[in-house]
Amino acid sequence: MVVKIAQIIFENEKGELLLYLRDNKPGIPFPQHWDLFGGHVEDGETPEQALVREVKEELDIDLKEFRFFRKYDCFEGDAYPNIKYIYTGKIDLPIEAIKLLEGDYPRFFKKEEIPDLKLANILKSIVLDYLKENEKHQP
Repeated sequence: MVVKIAQIIFENEKGELLLYLRDNKPGIPFPQHWDLFGGHVEDGETPEQALVREVKEELDIDLKEFRFFRKYDCFEGDAYPNIKYIYTGKIDLPIEAIKLLEGDYPRFFKKEEIPDLKLANILKSIVLDYLKENEKHQP
């Protein structure tokens, strides 16, 4: 069975992306890798409902505004086969005001820092896709 995952690329007003460092717990896939917020879509949930629930669980934020970016079929390079539903949204909180409830810590990254980061599974290519797509729409 293929797992469905909903995740969001958060961007602040400076164009920096918010990621969090995964825990270094035994058994966790991709420990100490940077990750997007979100998680598994549960039975009976839409990806959008799962995203709102996961952001609440991970950041204690009631996610209201977001848009669909792209769907990725991830059949290799991850802990198990999955389909990722990737969304984008704005976050206008300073890093000190972000209350991370899962993971080690959050951090904002400038676009040029992304290629050198150690991101979980296929997320580096997803985030780079997003940045490339955004570049096209810049004046």
